Amino acid sequence: MDQQQNVDFVLRTVEERDIRFIHLWFTDVLGRLKSFAISPEDLEVAFDEGIGFDGSAIEGFTTLEEADMLAFPDPSTFQVLPWRPSHNGVARIFCNICTPDRKPFAGDSRECLRKMFRRAESAGYLMNVGTELEFYYFTDDDHPVPMDEVGYFDLMPSDSARDLRRDTVLMLEKMSIPVEYTFHSSGHSQHGISLRHAEALTSSDAIMTAKYIIKLEAFANNIHASFMPKPLTGESSNAMFLHQSLFDYEGNNVFWSEDEESLHLSDTARHYMAGILAHARELSAITNPTVNSYKRLAPGQGNGPTHAMWGLRNRAAMIRVPIYKPGKDLSARIELRSPDPMANPYLVNAVTLAAGLDGIERKLELPDEVTSELISQDSAMLESAGFDPLPSNLDEALDYFEDSEFMKNALGEHIHSFFLKKKRDEWAKFASVVTEWEIEHYYKNS
Repeated sequence: MDQQQNVDFVLRTVEERDIRFIHLWFTDVLGRLKSFAISPEDLEVAFDEGIGFDGSAIEGFTTLEEADMLAFPDPSTFQVLPWRPSHNGVARIFCNICTPDRKPFAGDSRECLRKMFRRAESAGYLMNVGTELEFYYFTDDDHPVPMDEVGYFDLMPSDSARDLRRDTVLMLEKMSIPVEYTFHSSGHSQHGISLRHAEALTSSDAIMTAKYIIKLEAFANNIHASFMPKPLTGESSNAMFLHQSLFDYEGNNVFWSEDEESLHLSDTARHYMAGILAHARELSAITNPTVNSYKRLAPGQGNGPTHAMWGLRNRAAMIRVPIYKPGKDLSARIELRSPDPMANPYLVNAVTLAAGLDGIERKLELPDEVTSELISQDSAMLESAGFDPLPSNLDEALDYFEDSEFMKNALGEHIHSFFLKKKRDEWAKFASVVTEWEIEHYYKNS
C-alpha cells in the first residue's frame, strides 16, 4: 500500500469508526514517548502540511529561538486505541518530525534510524528485529516491593500477575503487535515478553507501544511496571534483547549459511557481528544510557555481558547466536544482549546497524568464540584472551562516546552533542549525591 492509499485508509477509518481524537506520538532523544491530540478535522491537513508544536519543550529538540517544529503523521502506524470507548473513539499515529521548511529534523530518533535503514537498503539489505523485554511489577510507585517469589518459567498459583500478563498480551495484539510468548522471568516479580520480528522501524515503534501498554495495564490494576535495569539489589536485571538479521530484496536471510562448521553463520553475519564487537564500547552509552544500567553490567549480575564477546547459545556473551533449527534458515539471527529497556530503541537499532554495516564494508574478522570455561574466569583472563571489557559506569561509557567519530556520524551532530551533554549532567548529579551505602559504611567510622 503506497503513502496515498495509507492516508485514504486512515481518513476513511476515522470517519467510519467515529474517531474523535487522534494522538500524535513521537519520542524525544532520550527515548521517552511524547504525545498531543488533534481533532479528525485537522488530520488531512496534518498529512499535507504537518501540525506545528513547540519543540523547545522537548528534550533534545530545539532552543527557544528555534522552537517551531512540524509533526507529520506516518499513516502506516495508525491504530485505534482499544482501551478507549468505541463511541467518540481515540486513535494514535507515530509522527515524523520536521523543521518549518519541511526538512527532516536532525533530532528525530525515527529519522535517525530511517537514515541508517536507507543506507542498509542501498547496500542491498533489509534489517529485521525481534525483541524480548524484561520488566518488574511492584506494588508501590515509590519503592520497589516485589509481588511474588516465583522463579523463571515457574507455573505457580502465587504468580499473581499471570492474568495481568494475559490482558497485556491481548491489548498488544489489538494494537497489531504480535506477541511470541510471555513468561515469569527469573527475578521475584520480574516478567518478560517477546515480540515477533519486524523491519527495524516497525519493531522500534512496537517497543515504544509495548512499554506504554505494559505500564498502562499495570496502572489500571494499581501496579507499577518498571523497566529500570537493576531495581533490586541481588535480583535479576532487566534487559532488552534484540534479535537482529539482514535480508536481501528477494527475501533471503543473508545471515544464514549451509556450512555447519561455520555454525550456519554466513560471512556477512560474521562481519556484522565483528563490527558490533569492534564498536562495543562506543555503543554502550546508547545501549545502556543510565547510571543504573551499569549495575546490570557489573560482574556477577546475571544476564548482563561484561566484555565484547560472542558465543553459541552462551547467554553471558554480548552477542549470542541461537541454535540453528533445520529448515529454519529464515530464523537465523544474532541476539544482542547488552541493551536495557531504558535505551531509546530507535537509536540502539540505528547505531548497531551502523556498526554491523561497518563490519561488512570493512570485512572485519570475527574473533574466536568465547568458551564456557573462559567466560567463568576473571576480567584479566578475558582481556588477555583479546576480549575488550565494556565500560564499568556511565562516565566511562561517555568518554568512549565523546571521542567516537563513528558515533557522531551514525547519530548526527545534533543527537550526539545533546545526548552527551544531558548524560554528563546526569552523571555529575549522581556523583554528587551521598548514598545510603556511604552513610552505612563511613558515617560511624569517620
